[in-house]
Amino acid sequence: MSRPVLAALSALLAISAAGPALSACVEDRVELRGDWGQAAFKVEIADDAAERSRGLMFREKLARGAGMLFVYDTPQRVAFWMHNTLIPLDMVFIGADGVVRSVHEQAVPLDDTPIPGGTDILAVLEINGGLAETYGIAPGTQVHHPAFGKAAAWPCE
Repeated sequence: MSRPVLAALSALLAISAAGPALSACVEDRVELRGDWGQAAFKVEIADDAAERSRGLMFREKLARGAGMLFVYDTPQRVAFWMHNTLIPLDMVFIGADGVVRSVHEQAVPLDDTPIPGGTDILAVLEINGGLAETYGIAPGTQVHHPAFGKAAAWPCE
């Protein structure tokens, strides 16, 4: 089978396998849902200035089901760049209500050009480049994680 077909099949298997199991809200997992289905990523949390500044710099690979969740103390205007980042990434910009506001796909490794995420952003999920399109992650997708609290569109229980 071709790589795109294998990638699509892998994505469908991940979504269908994750369906009923997505319930507990835990710090090291981000779950997403939309008209396209559901997906989950095991994440590292970057919730202070030093962690957010380093991000995924200098990493040569990132597991398909992994990512990093950058969490801010309050919603704000954010912009990212790919300084010293060696792998292409998708950046998912999320509001305080746990709803995706925008997605920047396939950020170019080592590019210092700012990537604006918008205003009122509480968190940013970085995943391997191309996965947002593969899964269908887009504005309006709901995110399940403790960072978004009980008032989120998909709150933790």
